[in-house]
Parts: sequence; C-alpha cells; structure tokens
Amino acid sequence: MTLIRSLIVTVGLALIATLSGSALAADDAATEFREFAERMGQRHGMDRDQVASWLSASERQQSIIDAISSPAEGLPWHRYRKIFVTSSRINGGMQFWRRHEALLERAEARYGVPPAVIVAILGVETRYGQHTGSHRVIDALRTLAFDYPPRADFFRSELEAYLLLTSEQGIDPLTPKGSYAGALGLPQFIPSSYRAYAVDFNDNGRTDLWGETADAVGSVANYLAEHGWRSEEPVVARAEVSGEDWRAFDTSGLKPNTTIAELRAAGIDVPSDYPDDSEARLFVLAGEDGNQYWAARRNFYVITRYNHSALYALAVHQLAESIRQRREAR
Repeated sequence: MTLIRSLIVTVGLALIATLSGSALAADDAATEFREFAERMGQRHGMDRDQVASWLSASERQQSIIDAISSPAEGLPWHRYRKIFVTSSRINGGMQFWRRHEALLERAEARYGVPPAVIVAILGVETRYGQHTGSHRVIDALRTLAFDYPPRADFFRSELEAYLLLTSEQGIDPLTPKGSYAGALGLPQFIPSSYRAYAVDFNDNGRTDLWGETADAVGSVANYLAEHGWRSEEPVVARAEVSGEDWRAFDTSGLKPNTTIAELRAAGIDVPSDYPDDSEARLFVLAGEDGNQYWAARRNFYVITRYNHSALYALAVHQLAESIRQRREAR
C-alpha cells in the first residue's frame, strides 16, 4: 500500500505542476496580449479590449513553428526546382495566361513587368489561386509573434499590420486563412506588403487579393515595379567558370555586388549580350551533377524582394520561361 500511495502522490504532484505551468503560460500570454493591445491603442487608436479579445481567441499552432523551422528554401537547388518547375504548373500557367490575357497585358503596359513573370509568381505561390493557405492568419501571426523568438519582432509588426489591414478592409480578423507565415491571398502578400503594394486593378472600389484576380495580377506587377523592375532587361543566365578566380566573389548574398565585366575578367563565361557595365552577382547552386553557376542581373534581385531566396527567384524565372516558351510554341 505504501508503494501505491507513493506513486499516487508522485503522479498527483506532477499533474499539479503541469497544470500550474499551463496556468502560468496562459497568464504570461494574457499579459503579452494586453501589452500588445495597449500599443495598438496608443499608436493607432484601436480598441484595446477588442484587440486583446482577438488575440485571446487565437490559437498557438506547433505545426506553424515546425513549418517555419524547416522551409523549402533549405533544400538544395535541384530538389527545390522539382517542387515548382513542373508540367502541371507550366500547364496551369498556360491556362491562367489564356484566361486573363487582356488583364496581364494591361498590367505589363502599366508596370513594365512581363506577363510570364506575373503568372509564374502566382504559380509558385498558390498554383494560380488553388492553394491560398489553410491556417487562420491570426493563429499564424500570433504563434510566430509570441512563440517564435528568432523572428518575434518581425511577426509582431506583421500582426500589427494585419489588424490594421482587416480594420481598413472591414474584415473579421478571426476569419481569413493564409500560409503558415501569415501570407495572404492569391499572391501571398504578407500584411505589410498588402497595405503598401496591393492595388485595386479593376477599379471596383476595393482591394481584394483573395477574390479578385485582377487585383492579384496588378498587385504583383506593382510590387515588382516598386522594387525596381527594369523593363526589357534579362533576369539571370547560366555561367561557366574556368580557373579559381571566381572564388573571390561573395556568392552568399542577394544584391548585385559586381559587374559583368568583372565576372568576365575572372574567367566566368556569361552571355555575350550582357553589357560589361551591367550590375551582377554570381550564384553557385547545387545541381544534381555538381555546382551550377549563375550570373544574376538586377531583376533577379527584384524577385528576391518577394521571397529573400535565390532558389525562389530562379524557380520563378525558370517557370516563367517555361510558360512563355510553351505559349510561343503553340
């Protein structure tokens, strides 16, 4: 009996400790929510109790933390490419372009961004609107803002932008769904980008990236234009290296850090129609048969403003080129 009684006491104490820890965690969350609500009230005049109520109604999702801790951008290039440059996405892009040809041409005329690039971004992001996300945005942003220390400051600012956005749009913030990182609609804009770059491209008095294809197309084009897209300039090309001088270039960043002339002087073979004075950056990516070398121009960097990854930009470029070539071969 003594052993049984001892086990009961031990289990009971463990249960009490667990419940106490949960209560403490809940109290801590409530305090953080209230502090966040106070800031929203002070900065933007939002109802503090309402903000706190929305946060209290949100849920921490471990799956969101798991997803952001192992993004696809951590894969080698040859595996990443197979996710996005596929026959189904190319065919889907052809169909999307055919359905919305006039809209895409109007976007190119206004913003200077080719239809193929706009289509490819929508293809990579959501398969042309088929998969816009299954997580409640409030849950994603709450989880990452308060339970993911590596990027808590960033996601608190996005949570702030999201609550402002839903207020401006007249949307219940507990309703919209998006990605595990809180990205929204067909083009998967984060809330701050939605507020800064989304456009009412069909002039119906609202900017809706969930239900209005026109707004999604125009907003992608506007985003790239605002980040410096250069009409008629190429994006990136395969390069060949000889010798070891190429190793002097920093290949770890994204922004252009050299010129085509300097690449050529280091024994790097790039397309002959790339002017010597063009801004450039050398990238080294892992192909199935060894390293691949890429000479990226300014527009490549612009695509990385959408997603800060060379893998992403190259996937968008290659999908765009595949769709464009397939269309021209019709």
